[in-house]
Amino acid sequence: MTTRWLTPEEQRAWRAYIAAASLVEDALDRQLQQEAGMPHLYYSILATLSEAPERRLRMTDLAERLKITRSRLTYGVTRLEKDGLVRREDCRWDRRGSVAALTDEGYRVLERAAPGHVETVRSLLFDRLNPEQVRQLEEIFTAIGAGFQGEGPHATAEDVPWRRRSGKPCP
Repeated sequence: MTTRWLTPEEQRAWRAYIAAASLVEDALDRQLQQEAGMPHLYYSILATLSEAPERRLRMTDLAERLKITRSRLTYGVTRLEKDGLVRREDCRWDRRGSVAALTDEGYRVLERAAPGHVETVRSLLFDRLNPEQVRQLEEIFTAIGAGFQGEGPHATAEDVPWRRRSGKPCP
């Protein structure tokens, strides 16, 4: 098999993506830690639950929406649960599953954190782009995400994080 090396243009685009993604994620984490005392992942869990019907989602569905492993989600939900921001409930329609529910306190924390987070996202990303670039950004990342999930012309049906199992299987 012949290696398909990146062209110089692809290499520049790849490195620009890596640099920008790292800088944006670091800035979001710092802003949320300073203003809300939580990392970006915890904010994302709260925000995703706030948008769900009755502010509840099955843990596997929450992991899929966040594009993270179930073990990483479990760790985050456990921490948020200790702070009283999320609670776990038994899944009424599947005894094997559990549901993460946003508490009233979790919703209040999210409401306080959201304005600063949105302003940071806007200043880091959208204020630097024109409307056409925003449209292109959405189109590009939608195509990339779809490819990981077995959709689109260059689909690879890659192993996606929320389906991965960690640790030893149960007997």
